[in-house]
Amino acid sequence: MRGTAATAAGAAAISVLSSCGKPAETTADPVVVDSGTATYVVGSGDIQGSYEQAADGRGTATLAEAGSWSLPLGCVLRPSEGAWKPYVVPSETPSAMTSAGAFSVSSGTNALLVDVPRTGGNFVIYDAQCSDSVFAWTELDIVSHEWRLFAAPFSDGALGTVTTLWKGDADYDPPLTCCTATNVIWLVMPSTSGSKSTESSSCYLWKAGADSADEVVRSQGRFACAPTVSDGNVTLAPRVRVSEGRYFGITAYSLDSDLSTQVDQLVLPASVAPMYATYMNGKFVFSIEANYGTGGLLGNMGTYIGSGDGSFIVLPREPAAVVAGKGGVYLVKTRASHVIVDTNAQTYATLSAPNRTLDFGDYPASVGTTSTFVTFATVKDEQSGYPSSVQVRAWSL
Repeated sequence: MRGTAATAAGAAAISVLSSCGKPAETTADPVVVDSGTATYVVGSGDIQGSYEQAADGRGTATLAEAGSWSLPLGCVLRPSEGAWKPYVVPSETPSAMTSAGAFSVSSGTNALLVDVPRTGGNFVIYDAQCSDSVFAWTELDIVSHEWRLFAAPFSDGALGTVTTLWKGDADYDPPLTCCTATNVIWLVMPSTSGSKSTESSSCYLWKAGADSADEVVRSQGRFACAPTVSDGNVTLAPRVRVSEGRYFGITAYSLDSDLSTQVDQLVLPASVAPMYATYMNGKFVFSIEANYGTGGLLGNMGTYIGSGDGSFIVLPREPAAVVAGKGGVYLVKTRASHVIVDTNAQTYATLSAPNRTLDFGDYPASVGTTSTFVTFATVKDEQSGYPSSVQVRAWSL
């Protein structure tokens, strides 16, 4: 198994990898339901919205601003579960295009962790992810499209011993990665245009300090979207029912069992793929980025809250990012703001972007269940009108 996995992903030299994964299991039928069976937050076409706008229009009864900070221009934060938010930023080092670090919304600490790529040459820091206990980043060769995935224990704004988790070439996409507690979870998928496009994809799990990582889930084809973590569960969207057609099963796996236990699953209609998906508060929250023209309700663009029983709450707006929230309150990124969907009170409100923000507003730096919702946005200088910094805001739920 070890040799097979390493060869299949073009990474035979990686000594930290072991393989014990199993194919994604299918325990549910595709969910095909009529649009009329859903509860719409706001109206869409001939369908009326069922939620009322919050009395103050901004949801201040739900959210309270907890802090605001300024980071360097070009800083792009990644959604994470804890107080530390990973980012990639243009480098101030002449020998590197990009750097990576993490910002703490609890202390206001900004820690630059990887100032230059470890690989050297034409490699740049492509992505970064972290929890409050582990930090992972990907380096990409901008000429050959080879890539490397590194990770290290993370504490008090400093890295421990760095481990090389994986190496890939242009036949494989850079990994989609997330971190939780001391775990790094990543997907290795063949590129759609490479010579390995017909091969399976795999999800791997590594615990900080361990000598090996495990292949935990295998998909007969590409996963539909990146992994996410919330409430002790990891959400993946592998291919399922492969012999019947192109189906994706949004599946929640227990982190306590190292993803060997399936908690819940929702199989989308044929050909419909999620853009983002998270299992939180006992329900799947996922987005569909296009109108497929088939598949009933779930073949339409929007953000959905529900499960395999076919009962859904729908925000029929173009999705733009992962969803975060707490206890039945969900924050959904739309074009230039966030919509606060309160499924308990059946109300909605708008969390507006900061003043002088670029056209697409702010983006979430939180995912899944959280007590602190964090956003970031590029803002313009008041005098010149040119982009000048990145504003980070935190909200208590």
